[in-house]
Amino acid sequence: MKKTFYLIILLNIFLSINLFAAKNLYLSYKKVPNQAYKNQKIEVIVKALITTNNFDTLSTSFSDSSNASVLNPNSPWRKVSNDTYENSYYFKIKQGNFRLPNISVKLLSNGSTIDVSDLSSPTLRYSDIGTGDTRFSGIIADKFVLKAYKTKQYNNKEALTIIDVDAQNSNLEDFKLQGISEQGVSNIKDDGGTQNLVYYFVTPIYEKKVVFTYYNLATKSFKDVKIPLILQNELVSTQTDLNPNDSNFEKYKKIFSIVIFVLFLILLLVKRNKILMALTLVAFIVALLYNLPNSKGIVKKDSYIYILPTKNSTIFFKVDSDQKIEILQRKNGFIKVLGLDNDFIGWIKEDSFETN
Repeated sequence: MKKTFYLIILLNIFLSINLFAAKNLYLSYKKVPNQAYKNQKIEVIVKALITTNNFDTLSTSFSDSSNASVLNPNSPWRKVSNDTYENSYYFKIKQGNFRLPNISVKLLSNGSTIDVSDLSSPTLRYSDIGTGDTRFSGIIADKFVLKAYKTKQYNNKEALTIIDVDAQNSNLEDFKLQGISEQGVSNIKDDGGTQNLVYYFVTPIYEKKVVFTYYNLATKSFKDVKIPLILQNELVSTQTDLNPNDSNFEKYKKIFSIVIFVLFLILLLVKRNKILMALTLVAFIVALLYNLPNSKGIVKKDSYIYILPTKNSTIFFKVDSDQKIEILQRKNGFIKVLGLDNDFIGWIKEDSFETN
């Protein structure tokens, strides 16, 4: 009888210790939007308060979602203070009866779980916008910038336009112009909250502009975007080339490499040691590589210029004579080229290229 009594006491003590053990991980939502729209990409920021230093990493899992997908489930946690970590998760809302997932986070040490904390799905209002707007492009964004546009004659009856767009907290992958049958994505890049889209579309040659709308989340209103359809042979000076060599990033990279080389060279002239000599040589090679001009060559007569580096890509146009070009990029058996005489940009097959 005494043994049974002692066992009951020990069991109660054990359960009490586990019940009142100090918790090491506390989760909360730092940012949750109040409202969501169809096809919108929303950001949810999760905050983790950790009361121990004896851990290696945080592991996140998602469950019980509906009509909402996690775009970056493996996003790393970032430390914002000694005991606080945050993570920004992006979700794509597909339709009205959606449910964001429950979020579970484990605190791990050497593969073992120290603590687990859960967050239940937040509740958001839903609106399906732009259904009656024939000009709505499907884009919902904090910011939308038309960086560049270029229009060329496609055939005797049609013109082809390429646009370059930047947007923040957007869904550029859903971009579509209503009433235009031939259109598509040339390239899209996604860097967290910032996206870049290069898009093409074909219109009747007599059309002078295309107007579409997007929904601005900052102002909670629809904004018009106007694209003048100015053929290159009409007014070239008003158009902006979609040339990656003209980007600010490329220019800054070239300038920065030269500045670093000059700094190392000055230090070498002052101090004269082997380490500085090696660093100066490396900086010189890097600066030289960044600032070397692109290779040049010829696109042979009757070659096709394509919109995309793919077999089924739309043909931009056919060159009627040998064209001098500058090589911008190589991909999938295609070469992206810049026409030096006629100022065009497009993709050619490698067998259409020959050196001078």
